[in-house]
Amino acid sequence: MRPNCECCDRDLSPVADGVFICSFECTWCADCVQTFAQGACPNCGGSLQPRPTRAPHKLVSSPGSTTRVVSPGCREAVA
Repeated sequence: MRPNCECCDRDLSPVADGVFICSFECTWCADCVQTFAQGACPNCGGSLQPRPTRAPHKLVSSPGSTTRVVSPGCREAVA
């Protein structure tokens, strides 16, 4: 589970609602998804689905990733 939106770099908690992923696990916040053409992933064109949350008790043994991913040019592509 990526810790941020790949477009705006907003922090995204592993238990947050309003987070979307594609089949490649590109990760986006709801605000950015609203700006994507046809609601498709700007990286691969795939459909975006709500990201499942991780049960808080599982975060102890299986925490989310700390590696941040930002897609260069995302803001310009949707502006």
